[in-house]
Amino acid sequence: MTGLFLGIDIGTGGVRACAIDAQADIRGMASAALPAPRQRGDAIDQDPELWWQAAVAAILKLGQTIDLAGVERIAVDGTSGTLLLVDAAGQPRSLGLMYNDARAAEESARIAKVAPAESGAHGRSSALAKLLHLMHRGDAGDARHAVHQADWIAGRLTACHGVSDENNALKLGYDPVTRTWPVWLDQLDVPRALLPEVVVPGTPFAEVNPNVARALGLPSSARVAAGTTDGVAAFMATRADRPGDAVTSLGTTLVVKLLATQPIFAADQGVYSHRLGGRWLAGGASNTGGAALLAHFTAEEMERLTPQLKPQQPTGLDYYPLPKAGERFPIADPNLMARISPRPAEASRFFQGLLEGIASVEALAYQRLALLGAPPLRRVISIGGGARNEAWTLIRHRTLGVPVSLATQTEACFGAAMLALNGGPP
Repeated sequence: MTGLFLGIDIGTGGVRACAIDAQADIRGMASAALPAPRQRGDAIDQDPELWWQAAVAAILKLGQTIDLAGVERIAVDGTSGTLLLVDAAGQPRSLGLMYNDARAAEESARIAKVAPAESGAHGRSSALAKLLHLMHRGDAGDARHAVHQADWIAGRLTACHGVSDENNALKLGYDPVTRTWPVWLDQLDVPRALLPEVVVPGTPFAEVNPNVARALGLPSSARVAAGTTDGVAAFMATRADRPGDAVTSLGTTLVVKLLATQPIFAADQGVYSHRLGGRWLAGGASNTGGAALLAHFTAEEMERLTPQLKPQQPTGLDYYPLPKAGERFPIADPNLMARISPRPAEASRFFQGLLEGIASVEALAYQRLALLGAPPLRRVISIGGGARNEAWTLIRHRTLGVPVSLATQTEACFGAAMLALNGGPP
């Protein structure tokens, strides 16, 4: 089989590999599990070799079902903000500090003093905070490159290290507007030599190393392209491709992402933008969502109550469901309390009121993005566990006033494969 494009997703719980053909039809998919990262308080890390072993296992498993000799290009996505140091040969010189590692409180405070508000490098879990922490601990040693999770796997495939992409580099301080490493990094004494070369996602930069190709059943002519983050890959998997197209993730929290024609930043609300070719992916996250529902109903209770919902008959309840005090976006208020009263006697009516409330928060989120310069909302593609609730979809369609559909494909590895196929975002 010829004309295959391979996407590799390095997730928290495992690695998934997906091969598609030139028509973007899936030809095969395989996965390999990863052990949970080690956690000690705010410190969350993992041996990077585990990522490589799982990637190898997933590719070999995929090769048992399809002939990988036809692979032309490969792209890798990884968890956003996960960082490690490697030497010139790509050997790890630190553990992989995971995307949710929040140990770098002191370093985050240093960044806050010099980084502009719109930078993606803010926060204790940013890649830049992790890099400063590793440098402060003296882990740099003979390190030659600071690389992200996706960068390192791509480097292992090619033996070409120190190359990153514009999406992963965002939380390391890269400026996607000017497409440069900004001068304010010098105030933090960040060695420029450690920073990776940044290219556009989907840009082929090296062929697969011949030894790796033989071991994995890949052709040595296959080229590896710069990857992206798992969140951007998941967005690409939905095939949203026009300004105003949006993706809402209905998981534990509510996450909205919208394709825009210009960058949108609101650091105080956690809104920032990834460059996608000539467009921008703007997004924000609310604390409402599945966790707010689970504060009142079990999953089994919600399943039982769903057939009793009346989406065409609004309850009129004006709720703002939250699992606990505090909200990030679309209202930035660390002390915001949930608004879930009055509570009707009927459980189904209360449940519907909560769903309507989350839909209203979703609508407000897209309105906030519009006020910040986003294009008018055109359609919403839904992903996450809540997306399968048809009654909730009807409620959200009524509230948002645009078509709402369920994504046919949400796997980040498929989005990475699409990146390999297209050579870049739409």
